[in-house]
Amino acid sequence: MESSYKKSARDTIIVGVATLVQFLMGLFIMPLISKSMGAQGYGIWSQVNTTIGLILPFTHLGLGGAMIRFLAAEKRREDIQEGFYSVIMAIFATNLIAALIVITFASLLAANFFDGAVQIVRITGILIILSPAVEHYLLLIRTFQQVKTYSLLIVLEDCCRVGLIGFVVLNGYGILGVILAFMAVKILALVVLFFVVKSHIGLRWPRFSRLKEFLGYGLPLVPGGIAFCLVKLSDRYIIAFFLGTTAVGIYSAGYGLGTLPYLYMSVLTFVLFATLPQLYDEGRMAEVKTHLRYSFKYFMAMAIPFVFGAAVLGKPILRLFSTAQIASEGCHVVPVIALAVTILSVYSIILNILVLTKKVKVLVPIWIGASVIHLGLNMLSVPIIGIVGAAITTLIAYALALSVVSYCAFKEFTFTIDWLFIIKSLIAAAIMSVAVWLMHPQRLMATFITVIAGVVIYGVALVALRGFSRKEFRFFWGLLRRGDTL
Repeated sequence: MESSYKKSARDTIIVGVATLVQFLMGLFIMPLISKSMGAQGYGIWSQVNTTIGLILPFTHLGLGGAMIRFLAAEKRREDIQEGFYSVIMAIFATNLIAALIVITFASLLAANFFDGAVQIVRITGILIILSPAVEHYLLLIRTFQQVKTYSLLIVLEDCCRVGLIGFVVLNGYGILGVILAFMAVKILALVVLFFVVKSHIGLRWPRFSRLKEFLGYGLPLVPGGIAFCLVKLSDRYIIAFFLGTTAVGIYSAGYGLGTLPYLYMSVLTFVLFATLPQLYDEGRMAEVKTHLRYSFKYFMAMAIPFVFGAAVLGKPILRLFSTAQIASEGCHVVPVIALAVTILSVYSIILNILVLTKKVKVLVPIWIGASVIHLGLNMLSVPIIGIVGAAITTLIAYALALSVVSYCAFKEFTFTIDWLFIIKSLIAAAIMSVAVWLMHPQRLMATFITVIAGVVIYGVALVALRGFSRKEFRFFWGLLRRGDTL
């Protein structure tokens, strides 16, 4: 029987490839919009996505997390149907109400946060209905660990989005055309997902018999989820209010580039959330701690050099994917956000302890406190030091959340953190950043070569410092050959 380590590693690789494709697709969208429509156009695009992200935590009612928690172990088709379709209908109703509110107040929102683009705000209202439906269909596929299907579908959606947006931009349809293309892809994705899920579990009208149970689990988590999203996204609205959508575009470009560590973390989270509960419920604590230990180690192996590299290469890479204006101002945001997102990712790993021990209610006051601090500091810093102030404020909020969560989680149980490896990784990253700084790339090919050289230098330095054991090398070699395990 395949070990949990082997299965987790293979699932991580599959989802990792899909996530990397997603990130690359996002990078393609940045130049498509920013180079043709400038920072203002990219700012409006970012505001659409920010608005959706801010509203959904209010309307999801915690049902997504409840669906993962209760349906993952279900075997009977009727129970899966009842749970899933109850969730879909409930979130459709709540998001329909939210969409109507956004459409009703479209003029007011447009005047203050969208540079007067009323039509785009109205389309955003429609997207508020479509986006969570797509998300929850994908969530069901994820719940039952259909990793290949999930990965294929998210890659196809992103490819379609980039292709259609590219067609719209190249034919000069403007930012309104971009948002309409985005909506068209969401509709197509929803249709495809409907038939995929229907082929697996069938179709039925729910009796909502388990909705109370799901809400009992999910609703207590909603305030924390709302507060977390306020920390993650509200700075765009504050920047838009004080500085306009052009500043939002510059900030979002730098922010997007700095979030790569969190994309890697989302891959680990995908696998850990599916693997750890079963191991914990079966009393296999040694395996739980081993998963957490190596997830932390391998994440830091990726995140540390990225933070160093972001400080050195943020400007030339932004220059490739956006405009000179965005690169010259947004480059200051990249390393700060990279560090902030690294802290958030460490938080996500340690959070698993509270999830397993069912102590997640502590997250509500943590994120409410972080969101209040974040909002207050943003209101003070953005008018004075601009978008860099928003980035620093985000870093502070995530650091506070990590500190409190670590304190609470490690009272439940701990796992080994390889501090010696982290020191070795910092040394290797410092060597890499000096070499990259000396290369000082200016053009496309030079930047590409510099990035590759930086990866190689870091890898060689880390191996030379013996950052990985022979046992780990044997594991990864065995993974390719379907052999050894940790």
